[in-house]
This record gives sequence, C-alpha cells and structure tokens, in this order.
Amino acid sequence: MSAETHQLLVYGVLAAAPLTLLVLLFLSAPYGRHMRDGWGPTLPNRWGWILMESPAVLVFSWVWVQGDHAWEPAPLLLLAAWQLHYVHRTFVFPFRLKTTGKRMALLIPTIALVFNSVNAVVNARQASHLGDYGLSQPTLWIGLGVFAVGMAINLHADTVLLNLRKPGETGYKVPMGGLYRFVTCPNYLGEMLEWLGWAVATWSLGGLAFFLYTSANLLPRALQNHRWYRETFSDYPSERRALVPYVL
Repeated sequence: MSAETHQLLVYGVLAAAPLTLLVLLFLSAPYGRHMRDGWGPTLPNRWGWILMESPAVLVFSWVWVQGDHAWEPAPLLLLAAWQLHYVHRTFVFPFRLKTTGKRMALLIPTIALVFNSVNAVVNARQASHLGDYGLSQPTLWIGLGVFAVGMAINLHADTVLLNLRKPGETGYKVPMGGLYRFVTCPNYLGEMLEWLGWAVATWSLGGLAFFLYTSANLLPRALQNHRWYRETFSDYPSERRALVPYVL
C-alpha cells in the first residue's frame, strides 16, 4: 500500500466521525434496547457481534505480520493491547451475552465490518510499519496506561450488565455499583479511554481518527441509553449523567 493510499484511508476515518455523530444524534442504531422493525433482515445478536468485530482481529493480524517493525518490543506492546481488546470483544464477549432470541439488523454489522476492516489496516500499518516506536518514549507508556484504565472500566461495566440477567431472562434492569453510581454508560466511557490511550501511544493521525470516530459513535448512544433508562424506570437515579461523571 502506498503512503498516499494510507493517508486517504486515514482521512476517510476522520471524515466518517462527524458524519456518524450527526446521523446518530438523530437516529438510534437498531440493536439492543433500541432494536425495532423496519431495518431489513436481522441476525442473532451474538453472530452479529462476531461478524462485525472479526476484521479487527483478522485483518489487523494480516497487515501486522507484513510490517517492517512488527516484532520489535514497543510495537509488540501495541499489538498486545489491540488484540487483548478485540479478541475478547470478538470471541469472548458475544458468548457471555444472556440474550437468548435477541437480534440485530444486518445493516449494523455490515457497516461495522467495512469500518473495522479499514480501521484495522490503518492502525496495524501505522504501528507495525510506519511508526518508529521505542520503549523509552513517554507517550507509549502514558497511552498504554490510559488504555489499561479504560479497558478495566469497560470490562467491569460489561460484567455488571451481563450479571443483571439470570439465564433465560431478556428484560432490562438498572445497573448499580462501580461507575454506574455516576454514569449510565461507563462501558462506553471505558472504551473511549482505551482508544484515547491508543491514539497517545501510537502518536498518529490514524489513532486520533479512531478515537474521534469511537467518540462520535458512542456519545449519541450513551445519550439515547440515558434517556431510555430515565423514561423506562421512574426511580432511575437522577444524579447520574450519561457518560462523564458530573459533566455529561
């Protein structure tokens, strides 16, 4: 891949961020609690998750092994962080779901499949080929530290949500404890911190583009989930914010 093509893909991710934010502020994506008819064919949500997240593992790995710096110590730390998140998200998280019979519109994993493929190419190529990373770089360790904090928040919040349901249950309950004391969607906050950390660790436009796109995707969803909880549960804690404690 030429440098010009790589830059075009980065600019494509950057351009997708404001467009995604604009669309999702007015339209809730049809999956989870916002699933509804009228969006075409559907598939089981477990397989939808696997389909849409798999390029982040497989395409990323394929591009990575071709990189000139793929097996150097600092890039290997970046590889470990990326795959730690996405192997879990692709091949572990879907099988932790207790949502028997839940479905999502096929449109969602189709769009995500395209984005995750492009994003995997951009970030794998940056970290394994274009970037010049060393263990002495402060940004590497600061970024990986933020990533680790974000992932811990994300995993804990997901676990709280998954444990709300007993086997066979499909309804919704109000999550409590941890950062749920302060915000409706600490899982989204954690994921945004992960990719902010990635952007700092890679110190790249591609990493920044991914963080901005993630934020554009998750911020509207957090606001929609917050509104849904407040409308559905009359006793929903009024002090909670949607995404950022005491702020938003």
